[in-house]
Amino acid sequence: MPKFISPKEAAACIPHGATLMIGGFMGCGNPHRIVSELAKSGKGDFTLICNDGAILNGPDGSECYGVAKLIRNHQVKRLIASHVGLNPEVGQQMNAGELQVDLLPQGSFVEMIRAGGSGLGAVVTPTGVDTTVENSPFVYSKVELAGKKYLMMQPLHADFALVSGYYIDRKGNIWYRGTTRNFNHVMALAANTVIAEADYVVDCGQIAPENVVTPGIFVDYVVDGGRAK
Repeated sequence: MPKFISPKEAAACIPHGATLMIGGFMGCGNPHRIVSELAKSGKGDFTLICNDGAILNGPDGSECYGVAKLIRNHQVKRLIASHVGLNPEVGQQMNAGELQVDLLPQGSFVEMIRAGGSGLGAVVTPTGVDTTVENSPFVYSKVELAGKKYLMMQPLHADFALVSGYYIDRKGNIWYRGTTRNFNHVMALAANTVIAEADYVVDCGQIAPENVVTPGIFVDYVVDGGRAK
């Protein structure tokens, strides 16, 4: 069973210089309480694997939403993502030489994470052939199979996956609501340590077995997101 910890304890688990996968799409599905504590921690030099750099003005009225806090604080040295256009600070830091940004096609990005979680050696995809994607450090090689060209992409793996679930029970089983699921469920399989933030912590049995997306066996720590059921 996972250990239940506070957001501050979750941030304390993560060392300076760690490689982090953080679920979310423009902040939707980010584990906001964990990220906020990490932003206060003073730690940095992170490699961040996240779909994007989130946005500067969140729907909750925040100036920096989700992982945008980490970008704002210059805590990220490298961002591996598929879309960064809605956070101008990503481009500003990249152009200033303060942040390394590796952009990947979104489908390739998620399959590379899935491969990292499944123990596969590569992802073979036609996406990006004869484009600048071929110059990515994540491309092993270009191959030809059955007369068609493909790129052989590296799997992605992280030290920590920080994910968000709508319901998480006492054994760590996770159900995701709607589009907040996004990349969370694949990232939960592709890291050495998984810290899951619950919108609502529920008793065992309140998530129907067929609705469990991420089994608790993959979850090391759970943070109560603070919502009352």
